[in-house]
Amino acid sequence: MAEKILKEEVDISIKRHSLSHVLAYAIRELYPNVKLAIGPAIDNGFYYDLDLGDAKIGETELKEIEKKMAYFIKQNLKFEKSEISIAEAIKREEGQGEIYKAEILNDLKAQGETVVSYYQVGSFQDLCRGPHIVNTNQIKPGSYRLDKLAGAYWRGDEKNQMLTRIYGLAFETREELDDYLKMVAEAEKRDHRKLGKELNLFIFSDLVGKGLPLWTEKGSVIRRELERFIVDEEIKRGYRHVYTPDIARLELYKTSGHYPYYKDSMYAPIKIDEDEFMLRPMTCPHHFELYKSKQHSYRDMPVRIAELAKLYRYEQSGELTGLIRVRNFCLADAHIVARLDQAEDEINRALDLIEYAVKVLGFEANKDYRYRLSLGDRSDEAKYYKDDAAWENAEAALRNVLKGRAVDSYEAAGEAAFYGPKIDIQMKNVFGKEDTAFTVQYDFVMPKRFNLEYTNEDGKAEEPIVIHRSSIGAIERIIAFIIEKYAGAFPLWLSPVQVQLIAVGESHVAHCQKLAEELRVSGIRSEVDGSDLTVGNKIRKAVNEKIPYMLVIGDKEVDSSSLSVRVRGSQDTVEYQKDAFIQKLVADLKSYL
Repeated sequence: MAEKILKEEVDISIKRHSLSHVLAYAIRELYPNVKLAIGPAIDNGFYYDLDLGDAKIGETELKEIEKKMAYFIKQNLKFEKSEISIAEAIKREEGQGEIYKAEILNDLKAQGETVVSYYQVGSFQDLCRGPHIVNTNQIKPGSYRLDKLAGAYWRGDEKNQMLTRIYGLAFETREELDDYLKMVAEAEKRDHRKLGKELNLFIFSDLVGKGLPLWTEKGSVIRRELERFIVDEEIKRGYRHVYTPDIARLELYKTSGHYPYYKDSMYAPIKIDEDEFMLRPMTCPHHFELYKSKQHSYRDMPVRIAELAKLYRYEQSGELTGLIRVRNFCLADAHIVARLDQAEDEINRALDLIEYAVKVLGFEANKDYRYRLSLGDRSDEAKYYKDDAAWENAEAALRNVLKGRAVDSYEAAGEAAFYGPKIDIQMKNVFGKEDTAFTVQYDFVMPKRFNLEYTNEDGKAEEPIVIHRSSIGAIERIIAFIIEKYAGAFPLWLSPVQVQLIAVGESHVAHCQKLAEELRVSGIRSEVDGSDLTVGNKIRKAVNEKIPYMLVIGDKEVDSSSLSVRVRGSQDTVEYQKDAFIQKLVADLKSYL
């Protein structure tokens, strides 16, 4: 029976968690003075956070640690569980100088825990709830490797000690690991942080502040095109676009209820004239005040208020990730105040807009994104507004909408906002990680908090419902997804430079400039390379910048109306008459709609 248990397959997350213990065991052997923090399983692998004191670890040391792990695994070591009182565990960890483990234990004690478990593998014992594999022979050779080093604040708080985090990768087989490494190699070429720098789209400055992107001229072109596209499309679909302030009285967010729920991710209040103000983390309270500024009849409903809103949220330093997670972002936001009987139709209309927008951007349902129905927890009154019937009605409406759509979906408990359930559009980045790109949310709380009303058919005041939705989400985040999808080779309408004119010699620069002006008048973004570089180097530069069209201008082009056009991705040139080329580009620019 024991032999059967040793051979049967276990969940990969259990193997990954077990490997984190083997990693800690190897570290302890090589660095006896290390202080251990935590070591969980994660997507694709595991990590362990360590306080190494004065010791330094680099790539060479990682290889030594991995060798030590392999040695332990070959010993066919058992994982054995034991339990002790929490008081004894605290005494043990404090006696060994394990300050991080002792802090965890003291927190557990404060939460009422009386007994904790340890797992031992070889001579190494670690505090852990488990579960774990039975024996290290369940880990196949070549199915894991140490991946990289990073810094991580203890418990994600930048006020705490910076620890060393060692990441590892782990899969069922060597083949799965190899496939993953190939995928990562391709993904790294597409990483928006790398391409953003190479293509001169945006920068970050420590002097300006973490998580606050600065957009270059070229990056600003992409932003502007996206903003124009979505605003125009929303106006066509009946949205009223507005502008509201980036700052508001703290009282506004207390009224909405956001402040107690989200104050840790808000910037600190600013005192002005004996009052407190905040950089806004969301626009909904502003839009509700606009709605209340005039009376509404049932005939007016729905009222769709939209804005490209600059928002500010205090994300922890360790959570900041390029443009995916920043501290200042622009949200394509909207709030639809509607009658109850209009709820499902308006949710469907919001999803229609999202699906249209992402299709224009080149994303495919069930491949690049799927839907998540984010539900509330009725028992968690501290996190969710208490109204079971309203939750049931709202979740039923969202489920019903999803049933009629041809997009994969799944449900996630506890992911709703405090004021209602939502449909999250989950987009994959090049590394396979899902992030929420856009949201459609059913809100039955804010109308009560802000006394939103409309006059019904009987002439009586009635409470509406509110649908929060973001059409293309945060501009920063969607640009990150776009950069990675196209690897920087953007479709024509989003390309910062659409045509590069390459002057063969100095005598051809004036003609290039004149032609560039003609292109710009026709709405085509063009630049002239009149530098002293050779034509070959100019072409290579344009290729590296992923410009859709290159025009090489020499004597022949100056003396005629023909153009020698090189298309991105091709090494050949095609002859066009100037007017025909301009007409083609103008038509292509219109075709994305």
